[in-house]
This record gives sequence, structure tokens and C-alpha cells, in this order.
Amino acid sequence: MTTRRSFLAGAGLLAAAGTVNRAALAALPEPVIQTSAVTAAPLSPPDGRPYDPVVTLNGWTAPWRMRNGVKEFHLVAEPVEREIAPGMVARLWGYNGQSPGPTIEVVEGDRVRIFVTNRLPEHTTIHWHGQRLPNGMDGVGGLNQPQIPPGKTFVYEFVARRPGTFMYHPHADEMVQMAMGMMGMWVTHPRAPHPHIAGVDRDFCFLLNAYDIEPGSYVPKINTMLDFNLWTWNSRAFPGIDSLNVRKGDRVRVRIGNLTMTNHPIHIHGHEFEVTGTDGGPTRPESRWPEVTTDVAVGQMRQIEFIADEEGDWAMHCHKSHHTMNAMGHDVPTMIGVDHRGLVEGIQKLVPDYMLMGERGMADMGEMEMPLPDNTLPMMTGQGPFGAVEMGGMFTVLKVRREQQRGDYRDPGWFKHPKGTVAYEWAGAALPEPARSAAAGPSSMPRTEPARSVEMTVRKPAGHQGH
Repeated sequence: MTTRRSFLAGAGLLAAAGTVNRAALAALPEPVIQTSAVTAAPLSPPDGRPYDPVVTLNGWTAPWRMRNGVKEFHLVAEPVEREIAPGMVARLWGYNGQSPGPTIEVVEGDRVRIFVTNRLPEHTTIHWHGQRLPNGMDGVGGLNQPQIPPGKTFVYEFVARRPGTFMYHPHADEMVQMAMGMMGMWVTHPRAPHPHIAGVDRDFCFLLNAYDIEPGSYVPKINTMLDFNLWTWNSRAFPGIDSLNVRKGDRVRVRIGNLTMTNHPIHIHGHEFEVTGTDGGPTRPESRWPEVTTDVAVGQMRQIEFIADEEGDWAMHCHKSHHTMNAMGHDVPTMIGVDHRGLVEGIQKLVPDYMLMGERGMADMGEMEMPLPDNTLPMMTGQGPFGAVEMGGMFTVLKVRREQQRGDYRDPGWFKHPKGTVAYEWAGAALPEPARSAAAGPSSMPRTEPARSVEMTVRKPAGHQGH
């Protein structure tokens, strides 16, 4: 955290603030800077209209100042460092010390004024994704407004006209700036009871984002289109993603925004949920149905709700399997079935750290203590009460506990299973071998002549050419 004057002096804005006059500059709210990746407690509103706050996974809510009935925020676009998970730090761009930036929480009908100070090496803007607002506040550089030059502060002001979950991100050099981590969430709470918005006991939010950071380096490759090697929630990868800790019987809301380059089927174990909102607003109750997985497409938000009525430690993850592994699992050749006998010792004479892996599958990687390049993460990692979890990327745990107190978001530790409720090894009589059929399956195109042996030469493509 820093003071307004020391920050502005360091940014060079006290001497050069051509966009905001000196009187207005003196009235800027303090830019609060946060660098911790710990999930912050909900920010109960100190003033303004009341609301039930959200909890940002591995993030926080931006404080504000009420000034003449206007809710004022101060966002600082700047280079940041973000711990992706223990053992790996990325050098990104973000807001107020973090990527993603802080969540902005307001109430329907609030007049909001956001000061945006640019400390990046290039110009920027902010687009308020999904908001209804004056065209000149929409944040598309060159179309709706001039770009915000480095060292300058611009002001956005509009009324939060409808409740819902929204996002913010640049619309200036967008491919670079979003690939570098510039994004954040915005929640507008209803001003009064809403027929399509139920009260909840826990309200979580996070963004889906992705990076391509070569092992040993720190800065994302900004031209990657699809082949990312770090799939993250709020710029964190498992086991660096905090668990969602709730009380048994709580009604839980989870708001998920997607600013990656692909869709993500988000799946929760042990519970059914309903999609109760999109970035277009709350869904009508008659339009909802039970799900255990919902697909969040690029540029979309999905708000899901469920009753946490099953105790335990339940997995919550993207169901694309390569999105639940980390950097060292990408571009690894398939070695299943390859006979390594006699090769390992010879290779180790040249490469002492060489380890045999993958000829029986990759599960051994979850427990291997193999040397890694600097500043990267193993393919799958994380320890649970029964051993290696063998996950990474977009994975965390929903922890439902009977004894969790209302308003307590602390991690309760591992679930203590009642006797007789854990899968166990069979110790009885030997089981018979399964009967197997060797018959060929049917064909929709039966042969009319005997099959002939054809010799073919196949040349496989050498790579994806970056796509």
C-alpha cells in the first residue's frame, strides 16, 4: 500500500498531468496497491448503499472514496509480479500491484468515477465489458476516446445501470496487454430485492486467464494464439489456487469470467448447480436446469449457484484435461510402450539428471523430484491426504464443512471421512479374470471383396506453426 502523494511523485504525475488539471489531481483518491496472492476477506461497504460483498479467489476488492455522492476508485495500470504458484513468478502487466486487478464492487444506480493512471511503457485504455454506459466511456482507443499516454491519468464516469457480473480490460494494443495479464472483475449488486437474484451465503468470483511462459523465463509470449502452457484462475495455477471454503447448507454463488483464447467447461464434483446469470444479467428462473458442468466461452461470464449439502473436499476444475496440468507437461512426447531397457544408464553418463518417464503413463510425474528449469512448475503436483493429487492448472477444491462458521473463509484443512466412506483395496477372495470377446465389431460399410494389404508411407507434420 502507498500514499497518494508518494505514488504520484514516483510516477511523475505531480509535474505532468495534462489530462487532469491540478485541482482535480489534488483530489485524486489514493491508489491502494496490493501484492499478496492470498484471498482477501470480503470488503464490507464502509459507506454508500449497502450490499453483500463477494470474495475474489486469490484477489481482493478495490476500496473507494465517496465524494459528493460519487463512488471514486483509482486504478493504476503498471508492470507487476505475480506468483503463479509456489516456485514460479511471472512478470506481467496489471492493475494496482496485481494481475488480475482488484474487483470493483458497486450497487445498481451508483454513480461511479474511476481514475486510471498509466504507468505502462505504452498507451492504454480500459473497456468496461458488458456495461451500459455513454459511448465515450466505453474505452475503445481511437474509436470512443484518445489513448491514455504513459504517465497520464484519465477519468471514466458513468452510472452502474444494471446488476450483474462484468469484466474490465484494455481495448488498446489488446493482444499484448491482455496476454500480459491486464484484466479484472466488476460486480454490480442489486439496489433492491430482485425477482431473479436470490440471496446467498457465499459469493465467489474469479477470471479464467492463460499464459505462455517458457520454462526458465518470466515474461509471457504475447503472440501465442492457442498453445498456452499455463492455464490459470486469477493468474494462479494449482496448487497455488485457494480452495473455496463453505459451510454445509450454504447457498453458494460462483461468478466465472473467461478472458482466455478458448472455452472452458467448468465442472464441480458432488453437487448440481444452475446457471443463474451471464454477463447479460440474471437468468429467469424458468430458463434454468441442473448441471454439473457449464461451458464458459471466450469473453463470457457464467454465474452458477448451488446448495453445498454434501460434506467433503470436492474437486472443481476445467474439464479439458490439458488445462489441468502445468508448464512442464506441454510438448512432452508420448513414450507409452517404448522399451527403454539398456538406454537409461548410457544416457545418464552424458546427462546425469536424465530420468526415465512416460513409458507407463505420466502418473509417476506427480511424485517425482526431478530437476526443473528455473522458474517453472512440474506438469502435475499437489499433495492431498492420500498422496499426490496429480493435477495442475485450472483446478482447486470446494471444501464443505458442517463446522465452518458463517462468514469464515479460512481453510478448514483436509476432510475427516466417516468410517466406511473411503474407497479401499479388496482383500477377499481372488476375482475371476474378465471374459473378453475377440469378435470384430459391425461395420456400416461391409466389404464386398476380400481385404487387401496396402503398404503406405505417412509423413507427419512437424509442428503447429504457432497455431
